[in-house]
Amino acid sequence: MFRLLGNREVPAVGLGCMGMSEFYGAADEATSLQTLNEAFNLGYRHFDTADMYGFGHNETLVGKFINQENINREELFISTKGGIVRDVNDKYNVSVNSTEQYIRAACEASLKRLNTEYIDLYYLHRLDPAIELEESIGTLKALVKEGKIKNIGLCEVSEDQLAKAHQIHPVAAVQSELSLWSRDSEQGVLPLCVELGVAFVAFSPLGRGFLSGSIDKSFMAGVSDDLDFRKRLPRFSEDNIDSNMQLVEKLKGVAERLQAPVSQVALAWVLAKAPNVHIIPGSKTPKYLQNNFDSRLLSLEPNVVEEINTIFSPDAVVGSRYPQKILEKSSA
Repeated sequence: MFRLLGNREVPAVGLGCMGMSEFYGAADEATSLQTLNEAFNLGYRHFDTADMYGFGHNETLVGKFINQENINREELFISTKGGIVRDVNDKYNVSVNSTEQYIRAACEASLKRLNTEYIDLYYLHRLDPAIELEESIGTLKALVKEGKIKNIGLCEVSEDQLAKAHQIHPVAAVQSELSLWSRDSEQGVLPLCVELGVAFVAFSPLGRGFLSGSIDKSFMAGVSDDLDFRKRLPRFSEDNIDSNMQLVEKLKGVAERLQAPVSQVALAWVLAKAPNVHIIPGSKTPKYLQNNFDSRLLSLEPNVVEEINTIFSPDAVVGSRYPQKILEKSSA
C-alpha cells in the first residue's frame, strides 16, 4: 500500500525514530542502526525524526543511517521537525519558537546533523501563537524555494490553522496523534486534510506501545521514572492502566478471530480511517518491524471497524493524553 506524501508516493507505514534516542527507556546506537537498516531492507522508506529528540541525537543517528554506502538517499523520504525548544536543565520543560530566524537556524542545524542536502518533509513541530502564520509559513515557503526542504508540514494544528496555512503555501502533511485511544482528529483536522488533499501522518498509532497488549502494571513498575516518559502519562498511571487494559483485552478477542496480531489490528484500524493516512509506529529493535509493516496489508471489514469503534469509544478510555501542565505544549 503506497500513499502520497508530499511529492512522493511511499509505503503507508513509516518508522518513527524518536524512541531510539529517549522517552521510552534506554536505547543502544548499534541496535538502532541495525533496526534502521533492517527497516530499509523490509521496504520502509519514510523515516521520521525531529531536532528535539535526544537534543539532536536522533537526527545525527538517522544521518549516519542515510549516509551509509548501501543506502541510496534518493530512495528515502526523511521527515524532521523544528520549532520546539527544550530546556537543557529540565528536559520536559519546553517552549515554542516559530520565528523566521529560529526556524531558519533550526533547519540548517537539522541539515547538518542529517548530513543531507535536503529534507523531504519539514514540519513546524508546534505553532507559536505569538507569531503570525504568514511569517512561519513564509519562512518554510522560502526554504522550499531554496531547495533545502521539499515539502511543508505542520504538527498538532487546528482546522483553522491548517486552512489558513494552506492558503499561504500548500501544506503537504499534518502530523497528529491518532490511535484507538486518541481519536480527537477523527472529527477535526482529519476530514479537512482529506478535503484539501493533505496527508495525515499519525504518530503514536499504537498508543505509545499500549495497544500492542504488552504493557501492564508490572511492566510500568519496572521502567525508570527518569528514562520512560510514559511514567508521566495519566493513561499509564496505576489508577487507570487496568481499566484501559480491559479495552485491549477485548481487542485481542477481535484479533484472534482475524488471526492477526493485536497490534496489527490496531494499526490497520488507523490506516482504514482515510486514504490519505500514514502511520509511523516506532521500534527500538528489529523485533516488531515486519509485524508493523504488514499492517498495511490487513483489510478490516466495516462491521469489524464498527466493533472496534465501540470498544474504544472515547468515553471508555481513562485518563488524558498528557498531564494537564504540558497538555498544550508536549512533544510528539
